[in-house]
Amino acid sequence: MANDVRTHLIGLLLGAEEDWPRAFESVLAQVGGIDVGGTTHTLTSERVRIHPFDLTDPVRHELVIDRLAYWYYHPREWLKKTSLMNDTYLLNSPFTFQSMEKHSAYVAMLRLGMKIPKTVLVPYKNPVDNTRWAYTAAKYNDPFDLEAIAEEVGYPLFMKPFDGGGWRGVSRVDDVETLHKAYDESGNMLMHLQATVDYDHFARALTIGPETMVMDFRPEQPMHNRYAVSHDFLSPQAGWEAETVSKVVNAFFGWEFNSAEMLVAGDEVHPIDYANACPDVAITSLHYYFPWAITALVRWSAYCLVTGRKSAIGVRNPRSYFEIADDPDRSYLEKMQAYRALADDEFETEQYWQWCEQHLPHLPERVLEWATSSDFDDLLVDTVRGHYPPHEHEKFIAHFRGLTGMWATDQGYGSS
Repeated sequence: MANDVRTHLIGLLLGAEEDWPRAFESVLAQVGGIDVGGTTHTLTSERVRIHPFDLTDPVRHELVIDRLAYWYYHPREWLKKTSLMNDTYLLNSPFTFQSMEKHSAYVAMLRLGMKIPKTVLVPYKNPVDNTRWAYTAAKYNDPFDLEAIAEEVGYPLFMKPFDGGGWRGVSRVDDVETLHKAYDESGNMLMHLQATVDYDHFARALTIGPETMVMDFRPEQPMHNRYAVSHDFLSPQAGWEAETVSKVVNAFFGWEFNSAEMLVAGDEVHPIDYANACPDVAITSLHYYFPWAITALVRWSAYCLVTGRKSAIGVRNPRSYFEIADDPDRSYLEKMQAYRALADDEFETEQYWQWCEQHLPHLPERVLEWATSSDFDDLLVDTVRGHYPPHEHEKFIAHFRGLTGMWATDQGYGSS
């Protein structure tokens, strides 16, 4: 008797991106049919169009990967409708990113005892656009000494918007002069003052479902050179903790496609930024790590759709984390281990890897073939030509070919 066939449609909600969607479509095509319990599951994708919608309109997409709604409100409200009305799985859900921006994320992880640098929120430099501002400010706003706060936080420090957004408005403050300059330029952005720490490495962890890659990030470098290919740049303990921070943050907030940034000094890990609704997955920055990221995105999408996993609409059960956080008999390490267990349970980590081994064992080899094909090279060349001026094309094509070629070699390409 022939299997039943079920087709799952993935929607790609995109901004100004061509590289990773093309890659996702290519890798998704390598998945093939997935046979489970007498049903053959096939996965397809399409790029989502934006148009008026009735709140009761049917939605064909079972899962949507969102790269747009963090700034474009119309598709953001469509995503909310699809989640609430149609039970569409969202990567990521706008519900928590809208309410739990970087400020809330700092507070929650401080509650869990993570080593967040000292952070102070200060009022707006310029008034908000509201006719009631003058009365409220005159009657209730306390005067404050910005210089005294900065001294307490300690120089150097960073001034950055409470809600973040692609390094928007971030300033390094070394002294009183740069403090006032940064605050004056902040305008009507609401700003944090955050201490920095002397660190050995700036780590960025990209987490997609249960999978995490901790990368050696160099923010002072141009974007094409920020991710260093360094596999053992952290100690085993710091590497485990950096991975754990990223996983726990995501499990706590229901984020399944997110990056976390940490300053690492020895075995000490200090999270500084971990609410990124649209994490970097560009080939021109991730390069070596790009094939892994796309593979992880395809694997997690396939797993969620075929197993019928339900998407989070809001923050998932924070009380379980708070009970651990408030236990005076647990050490910091014991708390982190307990948080990690909760996160692995949330993302079904053990079941996920068993499922991938059973149903997608062919995918790594297929991705390796794709990453060494003319199709991949066309993608790389087209992306470089779309991002860099003509006189730099040859240099950057060679640069990214070298790094992605290194990945292929490390995966065993060309070995007998």
